[in-house]
Amino acid sequence: MGASLDGDHRRSQIAMATGQRACNTAKMKRAVFRTGIFAVCLGTNLFAADMQSAPSTAWSAKGAAAYLDGRLAWWMSWPQAARDHQTFCVSCHTALPYALARPTLRVALGELAPSPIERSLLDNVIKRVRAWEEVEPYYVGASLAPQSRGTESVLNALILSAYDAAAGTLTPDTQLAFDHMWAQQLTVGNAKGTWPWLEFQLAPWEFHSEYYGATLAALAVGTAAANYRSVDKIQGNMKLLREYLARELASRTLTDRLMVLWASTKIPGLLARAQQKSIVDEALSKQQVDGGFSLSSLARTSKLWGYAPLETRSDGYATGLVAFVLQEVDPDLVSDRSQLELSLTWLKRNQDKTEGRWFAYSLNKRRNPDSDVGRFMSDAATAHAVLALQRANQGYQPH
Repeated sequence: MGASLDGDHRRSQIAMATGQRACNTAKMKRAVFRTGIFAVCLGTNLFAADMQSAPSTAWSAKGAAAYLDGRLAWWMSWPQAARDHQTFCVSCHTALPYALARPTLRVALGELAPSPIERSLLDNVIKRVRAWEEVEPYYVGASLAPQSRGTESVLNALILSAYDAAAGTLTPDTQLAFDHMWAQQLTVGNAKGTWPWLEFQLAPWEFHSEYYGATLAALAVGTAAANYRSVDKIQGNMKLLREYLARELASRTLTDRLMVLWASTKIPGLLARAQQKSIVDEALSKQQVDGGFSLSSLARTSKLWGYAPLETRSDGYATGLVAFVLQEVDPDLVSDRSQLELSLTWLKRNQDKTEGRWFAYSLNKRRNPDSDVGRFMSDAATAHAVLALQRANQGYQPH
């Protein structure tokens, strides 16, 4: 997995370096953020000791939280992520997965409220939602500005609706985020029903990824509290969204179809049962002999992005995504539950005991997996592994 390590000394150096990168971000101006960094540094140290004696089939929620917190802390302080009004962009690879996965660790860690790092992310999203007309898009330019607005509007709505769902209320900020989202939805043309989406030739999230964006919008609506999906004023928008997802389903990659399968567990009737079963069966057919899944087998496309040979090893992102989504569907759709158990076992065995992360690999470029940019895929992998393993701890709960 990634660069080879030269014994315990090298592993210790990496752990110290990871913690130091997070600790260095204590120079951030906001006091709450500095408090969060202290928690990251402390969590990293506690995790390193905790994992030394852990059995090979155990996984550490503490370690996963330390890694995720450290990575988001770094992202929030990274100059390239900074945007106007002292905000930062919400990334598909680091910030969004964090927002979806980190709250699920709260009970395991004995936390009673969002961590300081989570709070900083939420404050950033809310600030941009409230100042929507004043803040610049993530990227400016004739094509990038509308793509930025469309992408951000969906991510903001999903993050806020996910946090609202735990309390069972739809806050005014979340309602405002949905209003922004619907205003960006395309209503004419071949892509009507979806949103303009950032296009950087980076699979799987920014490479002809309008469908992926539409699945996130569906998740946001399906997750929202107060039965938001049934509100009269959005039914026209929902009709366009449903039609788009149905119209484009057959042509999409398996990663996209797994995402719409997830969304279908939140919105009744989004997929027919036969369609759900077909996606489940195809996903399970991609399982590798070690019990894991490889992103390259789920995200193949006829269009070439072509910077690096595709990695075929099992990885944490693909395995976490499949294992999580298959636990969300009706269990009768998963005829061989042993395959699901094998994927969960793979996740338990493949958490890195030094850093608490799960590895995944870029479909686009060969990157150093120990660099900050090289960790982007591991950020998403760790979040999805956490979602899958925490879901397994809950047992089946029908929607």
